[in-house]
Amino acid sequence: MSVMELDIKISKTPNSRISEFNQENIQFGKQYSDHMLVAHYEDGAWGTPEIIPFANLSLSPATTFMHYGQAIFEGVKAYKDANGKARIFRPQDNWKRMNKSAHRMAMPDVPEELFVEGMRKLIEIDEAWVPTAAGSSLYIRPFMIATDEFVGVRPATKFTFLIITSPAAAYYSKPVSIFVHDEYVRAFPGGIGFTKAAGNYGASMYPDQQIKKMGYDQILWTDGFEHKYVQEIGTMNVFFVIDGKVITPDLNSGTILAGVTRDSVITILKERGIIVEERPISIDELEEAYKNGKLTEAFGTGTAASVAPIGKLTFHTDEMQLRPVEEWEIVNWVKTTLDDIRYGRVADTHGWILPV
Repeated sequence: MSVMELDIKISKTPNSRISEFNQENIQFGKQYSDHMLVAHYEDGAWGTPEIIPFANLSLSPATTFMHYGQAIFEGVKAYKDANGKARIFRPQDNWKRMNKSAHRMAMPDVPEELFVEGMRKLIEIDEAWVPTAAGSSLYIRPFMIATDEFVGVRPATKFTFLIITSPAAAYYSKPVSIFVHDEYVRAFPGGIGFTKAAGNYGASMYPDQQIKKMGYDQILWTDGFEHKYVQEIGTMNVFFVIDGKVITPDLNSGTILAGVTRDSVITILKERGIIVEERPISIDELEEAYKNGKLTEAFGTGTAASVAPIGKLTFHTDEMQLRPVEEWEIVNWVKTTLDDIRYGRVADTHGWILPV
């Protein structure tokens, strides 16, 4: 893959914090690399981007995004291969998805060279922060916020695009326990469920807090009309293996995020000859398949979570406890195959890897 050259200003920190980085104790989202990328949009154009030392932002209390939620983000990861070279997984797909979010949120497109080449250059500068421990990666968070200093209700005219990075270990260390929610709703057709808008996640915080008190890890959301059809998990798309077929909710209603990991999983499954169905799937169908012994595996996919086996699904008081993950064929193959591509253990035949 190639993008246009990027005019970029670089100011490196004189005081690297890399000595504080302990690869044996990585906690997701707790430590950030030395630098960040910043670019400002004003008068209909993007200014020259900068890579500067990671630091706090100075913002007016009237800054638009804090009042009206004009904020979007993406999640990308970089990995190190056996030769210690960093490689970014599918950044151009995240760039395309970010601009879909931007359109829906009345925000400007982020140019490809700013997103992809800016990211590549940032990782090149902070390559020492890409961990090498098994299962680890560098989590990359591109995001854009509306920065007008104005509390009137209208689309903003000024925006800031940033990229920050953070070392990451495995997001889930064990199979996750999922509660199927039919009270609160994540997204409706015509809304912003297909975007990575900050508000989607803010609205999920209270229900998520409640189910964690009940001992569950995440919510599997259902549709807002019948509370019958499953949509996605708070941080992941969802897949079910039923009678040898892999089934995942389709994207047609506009309520589900088009996950890059989701697309990667569908691609490699089909290449292996496994039937993948993208269609509506109801909780009734899942319960029936479980009772008949045909629901054999379930898993979530996402940039942060990668491929996360689901050990248990609970709907009201009905529990669907799946067999031990060690016995699962499809999930374990998917996880190994994706990791082999990401870490450079096999050839990248899909053009998914951007070398740093």
